Amino acid sequence: MTGNRRVLVTGGAGFIGSHLTERLLETGDHVTVVDDCSNGDESWVHDDATLYRRDLTEPDALEGVLTDAFDLVVHLAASKAVNTDTPREQFEANTRMTYNVLEAMETAGVSDLAYTSTSTVYGEAPRPTPEDHAPLEPISAYGASKLADEGLCSTYAHSHDLTVRVFRFANIVGPRLRGAVIPDFIEKLTEHPETLTILGDGRQEKSYMHVDDCLDAMLYVLEHATGPLATYNLGTRTTTSVTRIADIVSDELGLDPAYDYTGGDRGWTGDVPKMRLSIEKLEALGWEPDDESDAAVRKATRELIHEIE
Repeated sequence: MTGNRRVLVTGGAGFIGSHLTERLLETGDHVTVVDDCSNGDESWVHDDATLYRRDLTEPDALEGVLTDAFDLVVHLAASKAVNTDTPREQFEANTRMTYNVLEAMETAGVSDLAYTSTSTVYGEAPRPTPEDHAPLEPISAYGASKLADEGLCSTYAHSHDLTVRVFRFANIVGPRLRGAVIPDFIEKLTEHPETLTILGDGRQEKSYMHVDDCLDAMLYVLEHATGPLATYNLGTRTTTSVTRIADIVSDELGLDPAYDYTGGDRGWTGDVPKMRLSIEKLEALGWEPDDESDAAVRKATRELIHEIE
């Protein structure tokens, strides 16, 4: 399936999108990136990709870009901060972007979509959480927007003849990651090596998946999943606590700081303190990750220390 396709990647200047763009180019695909670069960096877009700086909240953002020559759209663009100060704006922006992408695909006659969702659509669900868990009760505007987007994707899959693959991500880590716990700890310890402030009680525990495994899983599902709509969790079988991440980052930096916890069982309003996705459906399809959660955190820490320093 891979190779010599024309693929449009929204959010392709961001963390996961820029890595996906590179992977697609390596397999022989032709990639067009649409991104306003608000969550990414233009320099992360590979020279062999075509970049259009567009605001996807605008209805005509894909006019003159998305045509019937494309084989696949991968929609990663989103306002991603779970602890945003402007939840209404975030919800409206994310749903508007997704609706605009879906309408543009229907107009252009492009039928294959990969949509990147999130574990936050589950809210505080029993663990490990399977794809068919119900009811879905997100506790952040970000999670709510992603769940609404999944509803739009389902509508277009069942009523507008699109083929949709939805990916619910665990915490994805690796080079170019910004605004997350690992780079935050690296930056804090680089500036103040004796003490590290940790949000919450440090017992928040989640699955971390390396971006290399994430991309492998996405491409495998795109090749092997069937039906008009298929939803897959992407994560690992294990979890890592925030204090354990602090230990790993400190160890890789050769430091032994004192930890200063802000208190409470979560880092911010809307934070899901414990998350582990079931990946049984992914394994049944024939794929499993190379790295478990701790190994993914350590690998990403080494990469980010080199990158940030």
